[in-house]
Amino acid sequence: MRSTLPCLLLVFTLPAFAAETPADPLPPPEATEYWTPVPPIITANPGSVPSDAIVLFDGNSLDGWQPVRAGESGWKIVDGAMVIEPNAKPCDQVTKQTFGDIQLHLEFRTPAEVKGKSQERGNSGIYFMGLYELQVLDSYNNPTYVNGQAGSIYKQHPPLVNASRPPGEWQTYDAVFVAPRFAADGTLVTPARITALHNGVLVQHDSILKGPTVWRGQPAYKAHAEKLPLLLQDHRNPVSYRNIWVRELQLPVPAR
Repeated sequence: MRSTLPCLLLVFTLPAFAAETPADPLPPPEATEYWTPVPPIITANPGSVPSDAIVLFDGNSLDGWQPVRAGESGWKIVDGAMVIEPNAKPCDQVTKQTFGDIQLHLEFRTPAEVKGKSQERGNSGIYFMGLYELQVLDSYNNPTYVNGQAGSIYKQHPPLVNASRPPGEWQTYDAVFVAPRFAADGTLVTPARITALHNGVLVQHDSILKGPTVWRGQPAYKAHAEKLPLLLQDHRNPVSYRNIWVRELQLPVPAR
Protein backbone atom coordinates (compact mmCIF):
# COMPACT_ATOMS: atom_id res chain seq x y z
CA MET A 1 0.00 0.00 0.00
CA ARG A 2 1.35 3.41 -0.96
CA SER A 3 2.15 5.68 1.95
CA THR A 4 -0.02 8.71 2.28
CA LEU A 5 2.60 10.55 4.35
CA PRO A 6 3.84 13.67 2.60
CA CYS A 7 7.41 13.59 1.29
CA LEU A 8 9.62 15.86 3.26
CA LEU A 9 12.53 17.54 1.50
CA LEU A 10 15.28 18.17 3.98
CA VAL A 11 17.56 21.01 3.04
CA PHE A 12 20.77 21.62 4.97
CA THR A 13 22.55 24.91 4.72
CA LEU A 14 26.03 25.69 5.99
CA PRO A 15 26.52 28.61 8.30
CA ALA A 16 27.53 31.71 6.43
CA PHE A 17 30.89 32.02 8.28
CA ALA A 18 32.11 28.60 7.00
CA ALA A 19 32.20 29.84 3.45
CA GLU A 20 34.65 32.61 4.29
CA THR A 21 38.45 32.11 3.99
CA PRO A 22 40.07 32.73 7.38
CA ALA A 23 42.92 35.24 7.58
CA ASP A 24 46.43 33.70 7.59
CA PRO A 25 47.70 34.13 11.17
CA LEU A 26 51.36 33.63 10.25
CA PRO A 27 53.71 36.37 9.04
CA PRO A 28 55.23 36.12 5.57
CA PRO A 29 58.36 33.93 5.34
CA GLU A 30 60.53 36.99 4.73
CA ALA A 31 59.77 38.15 8.27
CA THR A 32 61.99 35.41 9.72
CA GLU A 33 64.84 35.68 7.21
CA TYR A 34 68.00 37.68 7.77
CA TRP A 35 70.86 38.05 5.33
CA THR A 36 73.65 39.62 7.35
CA PRO A 37 76.21 39.19 8.70
CA VAL A 38 77.33 36.70 6.07
CA PRO A 39 79.40 33.83 7.58
CA PRO A 40 83.01 33.86 6.37
CA ILE A 41 84.02 31.20 3.87
CA ILE A 42 86.37 28.55 5.22
CA THR A 43 87.80 25.82 3.01
CA ALA A 44 88.22 22.40 4.58
CA ASN A 45 89.53 20.07 1.93
CA PRO A 46 89.89 16.34 2.63
CA GLY A 47 93.19 15.52 4.28
CA SER A 48 94.06 19.14 5.09
CA VAL A 49 93.41 21.55 7.93
CA PRO A 50 90.74 24.27 7.71
CA SER A 51 91.96 27.38 5.95
CA ASP A 52 91.66 29.51 9.10
CA ALA A 53 93.42 27.01 11.38
CA ILE A 54 96.61 27.73 13.30
CA VAL A 55 98.92 24.74 12.91
CA LEU A 56 100.70 24.10 16.19
CA PHE A 57 102.57 20.98 15.12
CA ASP A 58 102.88 19.51 11.62
CA GLY A 59 105.56 16.94 12.31
CA ASN A 60 108.50 19.09 11.26
CA SER A 61 109.20 21.64 13.96
CA LEU A 62 108.61 22.40 17.63
CA ASP A 63 108.99 26.14 17.04
CA GLY A 64 105.46 26.79 18.28
CA TRP A 65 106.20 25.19 21.65
CA GLN A 66 108.41 25.76 24.65
CA PRO A 67 109.04 24.07 28.02
CA VAL A 68 106.80 25.36 30.76
CA ARG A 69 109.94 26.05 32.79
CA ALA A 70 112.43 28.21 30.94
CA GLY A 71 115.81 26.66 30.34
CA GLU A 72 114.60 23.06 30.26
CA SER A 73 114.65 20.88 27.16
CA GLY A 74 111.71 20.36 24.86
CA TRP A 75 110.37 17.05 23.64
CA LYS A 76 111.78 15.23 20.63
CA ILE A 77 110.40 14.59 17.14
CA VAL A 78 110.31 10.94 16.06
CA ASP A 79 108.87 9.96 12.66
CA GLY A 80 106.81 13.14 12.48
CA ALA A 81 105.46 12.84 16.02
CA MET A 82 106.07 15.00 19.07
CA VAL A 83 107.18 12.53 21.75
CA ILE A 84 107.52 12.93 25.51
CA GLU A 85 110.98 12.02 26.82
CA PRO A 86 110.38 10.66 30.32
CA ASN A 87 112.72 12.12 32.91
CA ALA A 88 112.83 12.16 36.66
CA LYS A 89 111.58 15.75 36.50
CA PRO A 90 108.61 16.02 34.09
CA CYS A 91 108.64 18.93 31.68
CA ASP A 92 105.26 20.04 30.31
CA GLN A 93 105.21 21.85 26.96
CA VAL A 94 103.17 24.99 26.25
CA THR A 95 102.34 26.90 23.11
CA LYS A 96 104.07 30.20 22.55
CA GLN A 97 100.75 31.59 21.39
CA THR A 98 97.86 32.15 23.76
CA PHE A 99 94.21 31.24 23.22
CA GLY A 100 90.73 31.66 24.64
CA ASP A 101 87.77 29.96 22.91
CA ILE A 102 89.08 27.39 20.44
CA GLN A 103 88.32 24.37 18.34
CA LEU A 104 91.15 21.87 18.79
CA HIS A 105 92.22 18.86 16.75
CA LEU A 106 95.09 16.57 17.66
CA GLU A 107 96.15 12.97 17.40
CA PHE A 108 97.85 11.02 20.18
CA ARG A 109 99.30 7.60 20.69
CA THR A 110 99.95 5.78 23.93
CA PRO A 111 102.94 3.37 24.01
CA ALA A 112 102.50 0.05 22.23
CA GLU A 113 104.41 -1.66 25.02
CA VAL A 114 102.04 -1.78 27.97
CA LYS A 115 103.66 -0.90 31.28
CA GLY A 116 101.88 -0.21 34.53
CA LYS A 117 98.18 0.05 35.15
CA SER A 118 95.50 2.59 35.97
CA GLN A 119 96.98 6.11 35.90
CA GLU A 120 100.51 4.88 35.19
CA ARG A 121 99.63 3.64 31.71
CA GLY A 122 99.96 6.07 28.80
CA ASN A 123 99.17 9.09 30.95
CA SER A 124 99.30 12.64 29.63
CA GLY A 125 96.80 15.45 29.25
CA ILE A 126 95.68 18.45 27.23
CA TYR A 127 95.27 21.57 29.35
CA PHE A 128 93.22 24.32 27.77
CA MET A 129 94.60 27.67 28.92
CA GLY A 130 97.13 25.59 30.85
CA LEU A 131 94.45 25.00 33.48
CA TYR A 132 91.58 22.79 32.30
CA GLU A 133 92.50 19.19 31.49
CA LEU A 134 91.09 16.80 28.93
CA GLN A 135 92.67 13.52 30.01
CA VAL A 136 94.95 11.41 27.83
CA LEU A 137 95.35 7.83 29.05
CA ASP A 138 95.58 4.28 27.76
CA SER A 139 92.05 3.28 28.74
CA TYR A 140 91.89 0.14 26.61
CA ASN A 141 91.16 -2.69 29.06
CA ASN A 142 92.66 -0.57 31.82
CA PRO A 143 90.35 0.00 34.83
CA THR A 144 90.80 3.27 36.71
CA TYR A 145 88.57 5.88 38.34
CA VAL A 146 86.12 6.95 35.65
CA ASN A 147 86.67 10.69 36.02
CA GLY A 148 90.34 10.03 35.28
CA GLN A 149 90.10 7.78 32.23
CA ALA A 150 90.63 8.83 28.62
CA GLY A 151 88.00 11.31 27.47
CA SER A 152 87.33 12.61 30.96
CA ILE A 153 87.55 16.17 32.20
CA TYR A 154 90.06 15.12 34.80
CA LYS A 155 88.58 14.67 38.28
CA GLN A 156 85.34 16.39 37.16
CA HIS A 157 83.42 14.64 34.36
CA PRO A 158 83.79 11.01 33.19
CA PRO A 159 83.36 10.43 29.45
CA LEU A 160 79.95 9.43 28.11
CA VAL A 161 81.57 6.29 26.64
CA ASN A 162 85.00 4.68 26.44
CA ALA A 163 86.07 5.03 22.78
CA SER A 164 89.72 4.06 23.32
CA ARG A 165 91.71 2.15 20.73
CA PRO A 166 94.37 -0.42 21.62
CA PRO A 167 97.75 0.85 22.82
CA GLY A 168 100.13 1.80 20.02
CA GLU A 169 97.34 2.97 17.70
CA TRP A 170 96.85 6.60 16.76
CA GLN A 171 93.73 8.23 18.22
CA THR A 172 92.03 11.59 17.72
CA TYR A 173 90.57 14.29 19.89
CA ASP A 174 88.35 17.02 18.47
CA ALA A 175 87.17 19.50 21.05
CA VAL A 176 85.52 22.88 21.48
CA PHE A 177 86.63 24.81 24.53
CA VAL A 178 84.72 27.84 25.78
CA ALA A 179 86.82 29.93 28.13
CA PRO A 180 85.38 31.21 31.41
CA ARG A 181 84.31 34.83 31.65
CA PHE A 182 85.12 37.03 34.61
CA ALA A 183 83.72 40.38 35.66
CA ALA A 184 85.96 43.41 36.16
CA ASP A 185 86.09 42.71 39.90
CA GLY A 186 87.30 39.13 39.27
CA THR A 187 84.07 37.33 40.03
CA LEU A 188 83.03 34.49 37.74
CA VAL A 189 80.39 35.38 35.14
CA THR A 190 80.23 32.06 33.26
CA PRO A 191 82.31 28.90 33.75
CA ALA A 192 84.43 27.12 31.17
CA ARG A 193 82.78 24.47 28.99
CA ILE A 194 84.09 21.59 26.88
CA THR A 195 82.56 19.48 24.14
CA ALA A 196 84.82 16.67 22.93
CA LEU A 197 84.89 13.76 20.51
CA HIS A 198 87.29 10.87 21.01
CA ASN A 199 87.97 8.95 17.78
CA GLY A 200 84.90 10.62 16.31
CA VAL A 201 82.67 9.59 19.23
CA LEU A 202 81.06 12.17 21.52
CA VAL A 203 82.52 11.84 25.02
CA GLN A 204 81.80 15.29 26.51
CA HIS A 205 78.74 17.35 25.66
CA ASP A 206 78.88 20.99 26.77
CA SER A 207 80.35 19.88 30.09
CA ILE A 208 80.51 22.71 32.62
CA LEU A 209 83.80 22.90 34.49
CA LYS A 210 83.88 23.55 38.21
CA GLY A 211 87.23 25.29 37.97
CA PRO A 212 90.82 24.57 36.94
CA THR A 213 91.98 20.96 37.20
CA VAL A 214 93.31 19.88 40.58
CA TRP A 215 94.59 16.47 41.64
CA ARG A 216 93.51 16.84 45.27
CA GLY A 217 90.64 18.81 46.74
CA GLN A 218 87.88 20.71 45.01
CA PRO A 219 88.42 23.02 42.00
CA ALA A 220 87.67 26.71 42.35
CA TYR A 221 87.82 29.59 39.90
CA LYS A 222 90.23 32.46 40.22
CA ALA A 223 90.22 35.26 37.66
CA HIS A 224 92.85 34.93 34.95
CA ALA A 225 93.73 36.37 31.54
CA GLU A 226 91.31 36.03 28.62
CA LYS A 227 93.95 34.11 26.66
CA LEU A 228 96.55 31.63 27.91
CA PRO A 229 98.74 28.92 26.32
CA LEU A 230 97.65 25.39 25.52
CA LEU A 231 99.65 22.83 27.53
CA LEU A 232 100.58 19.19 26.91
CA GLN A 233 101.39 17.29 30.07
CA ASP A 234 104.52 15.25 30.71
CA HIS A 235 103.44 12.46 33.08
CA ARG A 236 106.61 10.39 32.65
CA ASN A 237 104.99 8.26 29.94
CA PRO A 238 106.30 8.34 26.31
CA VAL A 239 103.03 9.50 24.75
CA SER A 240 103.22 10.85 21.19
CA TYR A 241 101.30 13.70 19.52
CA ARG A 242 100.87 14.80 15.91
CA ASN A 243 98.66 16.92 13.61
CA ILE A 244 97.83 19.57 16.19
CA TRP A 245 95.84 22.59 15.08
CA VAL A 246 93.36 25.04 16.53
CA ARG A 247 90.79 27.49 15.24
CA GLU A 248 90.27 30.61 17.29
CA LEU A 249 86.59 31.18 17.98
CA GLN A 250 84.55 34.17 19.08
CA LEU A 251 81.67 32.47 20.80
CA PRO A 252 78.82 34.30 22.54
CA VAL A 253 78.84 34.26 26.30
CA PRO A 254 76.87 31.13 27.31
CA ALA A 255 73.66 31.57 29.25
CA ARG A 256 74.06 31.18 32.99
